[in-house]
Amino acid sequence: MKWFFALFLILPCLAAEPLRLVAYNIHHGEGMDKKIDLERLAKVIAAEKPDLVALQEVDEKCKRSGSVDQAAELGKLLKMEHRFGSFMDYQGGRYGLAILSRLPIEEAFVHRLPEGAEPRVALEVVVKSPEWPGKFSFVSIHNDYKTESIRVTQIAALQKALKERSHPIILAGDFNAVPQSDSLNLLTKDSWKMLRKAPKKTWPSEKPRQEIDFFFAKGLPAYAFVDKIIPEVVASDHRPIAVVISPDEKGAK
Repeated sequence: MKWFFALFLILPCLAAEPLRLVAYNIHHGEGMDKKIDLERLAKVIAAEKPDLVALQEVDEKCKRSGSVDQAAELGKLLKMEHRFGSFMDYQGGRYGLAILSRLPIEEAFVHRLPEGAEPRVALEVVVKSPEWPGKFSFVSIHNDYKTESIRVTQIAALQKALKERSHPIILAGDFNAVPQSDSLNLLTKDSWKMLRKAPKKTWPSEKPRQEIDFFFAKGLPAYAFVDKIIPEVVASDHRPIAVVISPDEKGAK
């Protein structure tokens, strides 16, 4: 009986915690009511208790949003580390995307992508989970909003930038492309798995007509996932999406 009791104590420690992720185009903090409200956005995100958050349309000290460093402020509100990737200088500051993380960030990379209607980058952080899946990259992306051929070149450039990674990668954000588009097909042809079990329209937030925000994963050990759209209609012009990824001993995905 002693060994059984010892095993009972050990088993909870062996159960790896799932990864909880959010992707959210925050429209530089401006909601559908035209109000800039980072605390409102933080509450939406906090409800999911995420380990990592991929943010798009983030201002850093731009006049239109009150000259606030939005990534830093959201990081402070959520008690998470932050990294920012700049697209371009804008209204006295910079405009781009960001990542928030509860996991320690070991490295960060800004990958410049081909320019379309606006300059674009992808922001990558390398983090290490104390449990499953260990070291991995988490990437925030916001592709061109006008032209699919540009989005194809942006995905191709990102694939090239990430091809030397020997660890798993999770890609999240606003792809401005619908399922089965050429740009998303580039990913699925390269062993990326879309973490989505059913269509989830995300834009515009009040009455969504298009599904353009996604999670993709590549190289993860055996996993299972549960995904959802967060039914927030006011805080931004996009609805956020969330996924919980867990180890799966059976290897089901």
